[in-house]
Amino acid sequence: MKHLMGKMTVAAIAMAFAGEAMATEWNVSLWGKRRAFTEHVEKLAELVSEKTGGEFTLNISYGGLSKNRENLDGISIGAFEMAQFCAGYHRDKNPTITVLELPFLGVKTLEQERELSMALYQHPAVVEDLARWNATLLMPSPLPQYNFVGVGDAPAELADFEGMAVRATGGIGAAMEAIGGVPTSMDATEVRQALDSGVVKAVSFAPHAHMSFGTIDTGTWWTTNMNPGTVNCPVVANTDALNALSDEERDALMSSLDEALDHYIDYYNNQTMAAWGPALEERGIEQVTFSDEAIAGFTEAAAAPAAQAWIEEMNGRDLPGQELYDMITGMISGS
Repeated sequence: MKHLMGKMTVAAIAMAFAGEAMATEWNVSLWGKRRAFTEHVEKLAELVSEKTGGEFTLNISYGGLSKNRENLDGISIGAFEMAQFCAGYHRDKNPTITVLELPFLGVKTLEQERELSMALYQHPAVVEDLARWNATLLMPSPLPQYNFVGVGDAPAELADFEGMAVRATGGIGAAMEAIGGVPTSMDATEVRQALDSGVVKAVSFAPHAHMSFGTIDTGTWWTTNMNPGTVNCPVVANTDALNALSDEERDALMSSLDEALDHYIDYYNNQTMAAWGPALEERGIEQVTFSDEAIAGFTEAAAAPAAQAWIEEMNGRDLPGQELYDMITGMISGS
C-alpha cells in the first residue's frame, strides 16, 4: 500500500509540474504607474486569464523590464513578449505610424483615434515597417488632443511661446517650432523634474499624464484649446511569441482587444476627464483660451508644412507617405 501511495504521489507531482509547464506567461513592459493610459493592457490581461482559465497570463511590469524608449528594442530581441511605446520616441524606428502624430489632423474623439489607428496598423507598409523589429501591432492607446501646462507668466497670445523651452514630441514639437517654441523630447517620467528645475517652461501631455506625472502640481496655467495634435502609442507583441501561441491562446488574446479598448475609452471619458476640471480648479490653475483667429493662424503655420515635410521624408525612405497621409485624412474628412 505504501509503495502504491508513493507511486500515486510521484504521479500527482509529475502531473502538477506538467500542468505548470503547459501554462503560458508573457511579460509586458509598460512604464510609470497604472493609469488611464494603461487600462486597456490591464483589462486585456484580465480577459486573457479569464478566457484561458489562468493558463495564459500577462505579467505587467511598470518600468521593471525596460525604459519606455527601449521597449521596441526589447520586443525585437524577445526580452519580453508585449510592450507599449510611443511613435514619437523613436521616429526612425517606426516612421509609418508617425502619420498619426502630424499636427492639426482634426481628430475629434478617442473613438475616431481608435478607428484611424486600427486601420493604419493593418496597412501592408505599416505591417512591414514594424516587422523589422519582430513586432506585431495589437492596439493603440487612443489619446485626446494634447495641451500645455506651464509655469511663469501665462501666454496671452501664441506669440508668447517664442523662445519658450517646451516638452513636446513628434508633430506637436513641429507645430511648436512653427510659432517659435523650442521643443525638447524627454521621457514622461523626467518631465516633472524638468519643469520644477526650469529646464522647460511648459509641458504638452494629455490630461491623464498631467495628473499622473504631477505637472499640475507645479504648473500655474493650462492651455484649453491649442490642440496641436496627439501622440500614437501602440501596444505590440513579439511576433515570434505571438506565432508560438496555441490556437486557443491566440484567440483569447486577439478576441479581447476590442473589449479592452472599449474599457479604455469608457474609463478615459468617464473617469479621467471627469476628474480633470476639478483637478485644475482645486489647484487654482489659470485656464488660457486662445481666439479662433489665433488657432486658425497656428494651424495654417504648422499643419501643411509639417505634412509636406513628412510625405517627402517618407518618399525618401521608399515608403508610401502620400498614400498613408491620404488614407488618414480621407477617413477624417469622411467621418
